Amino acid sequence: MNSNFRQSFSVADAVCALTILMLAILPQAAFAQALSDPASIEAVWTKANRQYDAPRSALLKQVEQQSHQGPYRPDWESLRTYQEPEWYKDAKFGIFIHWGVYSVPAFGSEWYPRLMYQQGTPEFEHHIATYGPQNKFGYKDFIPMFRAEHFDPQAWAQLFRESGAKYVMPVGEHHDGFPMYLSDLTDWCAGKMGPKRDILGELAQAIRAEGMHFATSSHRIEHDWFMDGGRTFDSDVNDPQYAALYGPAHPRFLKPGYDDRLIEDWTYLSPAFKDDWLARSAEIVEKYHPDLIFFDWWIGQPSMRDQLSRFAAYYYNQGVKRGTGAIINYKHDAFEEHSAILDIERGQLTDIRPLHWQTDTSLSNKSWGYIENDTFKTPEFVVHQLIDVVSKNGNLLVNIGPRSDGTIPQQAQQILRDVGAWLKVNGDAIYGTRPWTKYGEGPTEVVGGYFHDTDTKPYTAQDFRFTSKGPDLFAIELGWPADGKVTIHSLGTASLGAGHSIAGVSLLGSSDKLEWHQEADGLQIKLPSQPSTKYAYVYRVKLQ
Repeated sequence: MNSNFRQSFSVADAVCALTILMLAILPQAAFAQALSDPASIEAVWTKANRQYDAPRSALLKQVEQQSHQGPYRPDWESLRTYQEPEWYKDAKFGIFIHWGVYSVPAFGSEWYPRLMYQQGTPEFEHHIATYGPQNKFGYKDFIPMFRAEHFDPQAWAQLFRESGAKYVMPVGEHHDGFPMYLSDLTDWCAGKMGPKRDILGELAQAIRAEGMHFATSSHRIEHDWFMDGGRTFDSDVNDPQYAALYGPAHPRFLKPGYDDRLIEDWTYLSPAFKDDWLARSAEIVEKYHPDLIFFDWWIGQPSMRDQLSRFAAYYYNQGVKRGTGAIINYKHDAFEEHSAILDIERGQLTDIRPLHWQTDTSLSNKSWGYIENDTFKTPEFVVHQLIDVVSKNGNLLVNIGPRSDGTIPQQAQQILRDVGAWLKVNGDAIYGTRPWTKYGEGPTEVVGGYFHDTDTKPYTAQDFRFTSKGPDLFAIELGWPADGKVTIHSLGTASLGAGHSIAGVSLLGSSDKLEWHQEADGLQIKLPSQPSTKYAYVYRVKLQ
């Protein structure tokens, strides 16, 4: 047993016994009010997880040992020397999968398990109207309904390969605290309840069989407070027999208006829960050896830095030992910027970032997980975003949300296939490329930052993005000009400067020989009568 859990259990038995007595003699509403201080909440949670002490302690011991066995140490001076594997910089395009128990109610978003306990929300009202009060039908009661009866990991992997993705990232555990794998640290997981299948393990095998890299994500740390709404009224969150599922459910204390600025987040986060997070993260590594792990934003909570450095050194050293490398995605300021890969959720940058980065967005507009009557982005939108992100030294991770039965909505499948068809013709301008001296030109201004990816106006035939590979420069036009004439101002003799000239220009996907000439104000190209593909048009420019 690790020291943090020993310390917790020195008082846990007494407090938990008192808690159970209170539950027996008090109405749940009064009990919820009594169970409001961190010590009482933590005692119930640690008691519920006591049976998993041995495997947790073993994993923490492995982390401690391996974080010092290799080129990386668990400190930021060492971790800032990190270099990401070349495959990731070459890959450019990945698939994210949000799938879990929250796909059963299929209402609102993947945050349904939180919002169904938040009084006054549409999810709260919908839940009562559809399933009954939360003390009679809680989130736990969706688990038997999550059967995944049509889940076919091989078919999924084949679809993702057709999309042109080079890596695939199913969620390992979301904020709801229900791991999508066979865990040795909880009974509340997909391997033991619901579908009773090791979803993550089956996908890892299928994804690798199709020649793609396997990645996964952990959103576990937010579970510290995710179910806190259930503490405020008569709900099953207050029942100790479900504490291992619902987590501590500490009240979230965040200064109003600060949102993701976690320096003003004062939520209680115990040493025991932080160690549990570290052990669960290590369990994923030990069981599935992902090439990449994505963490959501709350790992940036200031008190998490010690656990982050320990995990990163352990994981990176494992990657070195296996010869595959390892990648961590983070948001905001959770990591020192050289020590992992920045992810900008549903957002873009306005210029080239010298350090490699990633954006994650979803094909669906309203939710990351499946909900009924969602709307979807167009293939053109996805292709344009991919091009813009790659031109600025980034990767695009695009999400799908399968139904609870394991089927992927047909509209999402078709979008992925359409993106794959474009990449099959034009992938040479995406895969394995690096930024040019400038990302592009044109009148359309990208709205930068988190949660702004749909705020940029539609691109025009005057908008270009540039990528490079060896002697080739790729100029990608984001619209087809009605008059069949193209001018790329950045490639004029005045812009390229002395000592640089153009030896040839061709249009990917077309066998037509292009007419072109270079003037001071730009490269002039006369196009064929019909475009060679849809969405965007790639000119291979031979520089000399």
